[in-house]
Amino acid sequence: MADTAAGWTGVIKGKPAPGQVATRCRTTRMEDIAAFTDMTGDRNPVHYDEALARKTRFGKLIVQGGVITGILNACVAEDLPGPGTVFLNTNLNFRKAVGVNETITGRVEVVSVRDDKPICELKVSVLDAGGEVCVEGSATTYTMPLEGL
Repeated sequence: MADTAAGWTGVIKGKPAPGQVATRCRTTRMEDIAAFTDMTGDRNPVHYDEALARKTRFGKLIVQGGVITGILNACVAEDLPGPGTVFLNTNLNFRKAVGVNETITGRVEVVSVRDDKPICELKVSVLDAGGEVCVEGSATTYTMPLEGL
């Protein structure tokens, strides 16, 4: 149900409210590393060379940061604020590496919402299965009105 007031007219999920939260979970796979490499050319050996990766401070193969933070794209585009949403800005701090076959949870929380434009400030994070923070930061999003297109 769309919000018909101010700048949120035509936005599919309507105007969100501060405090709203959305989460998504998935388990990382070696295929994620390969797909990201195909897209970007990132062939860092800490993603592919298991013997070398075990000798690093991480002690394991790690998944690229772009793969890990990609779950936040799905949270904002599918859930909150929802379809039509794109990032205007992100500020991310990487706290803990994520390995292959580890379950992560992306979380977005609405901090503030503009009335005049479909713009939100979000607190964002990616947690591992034990609840430890792997990535945390903030984001600004813009939600395009898609109803009636």
